[in-house]
Amino acid sequence: MYAIGDIHGHADLLRRMLAMIDAEEARRPPATWTVELFLGDVIDRGPDSRGVVDMLLAPPGGGRHRVCLRGNHEDCLLRFLEEPSVLANWRAFGGLETLASYGLSHRPLSTLDDFDAARIEFLSKLPPAHKTFFEHTWMFYEQGGFFFAHAGVRPGIPLNEQTAEDLMYIRGPFISYHGDFGKRIVHGHTPAAAVEILPNRINVDTGAYATGRLSCVVIEGDRVDVLSVDRTALRERA
Repeated sequence: MYAIGDIHGHADLLRRMLAMIDAEEARRPPATWTVELFLGDVIDRGPDSRGVVDMLLAPPGGGRHRVCLRGNHEDCLLRFLEEPSVLANWRAFGGLETLASYGLSHRPLSTLDDFDAARIEFLSKLPPAHKTFFEHTWMFYEQGGFFFAHAGVRPGIPLNEQTAEDLMYIRGPFISYHGDFGKRIVHGHTPAAAVEILPNRINVDTGAYATGRLSCVVIEGDRVDVLSVDRTALRERA
């Protein structure tokens, strides 16, 4: 199992991470079933959200099974497709970069009519396969003793009763809780300087949009290893 943290529109980092996973798999004995899981927030903030989705729609290497979870940023995109007023908030945390990556024209964004015009143009430029990709993102995934969700879970609520809102958006009550969730939670959403491997949760979000570092955890049984790529290496090789 490979679980990759928040990409936020950085196709360059995703390309390097997928190559690193391919190399990691080549060193291992063939597996009958390997999952490549993306923890959500693959879009926004960075310059190439469209390129990220193009890569995620391509067949995964080595016959791996790919799962993409829904983060709060994908949730905003989907809500914007139905309700233009969502753009008032979405544009403040990366939505405009996503719209630009799909070729939207520069336009005034002051009124609800402006937002609706942007929504209509976005719908005309969003490839059907990309729309389907966003609509079919998963809310959570389970494997063995691990539970995967974009943001986390609400303490005290059984895992099978968690709300979509909490799975995509929760932060404080989840991050500050040190008890047992029933399974070990693997998540993104809350950027950290490095992957956090704690007894009750694993945070894989290393703030790619700000730090230039994209991280992944490799889970095999109860063992957890870390893979990371960063933009410094990309600049050195350019």
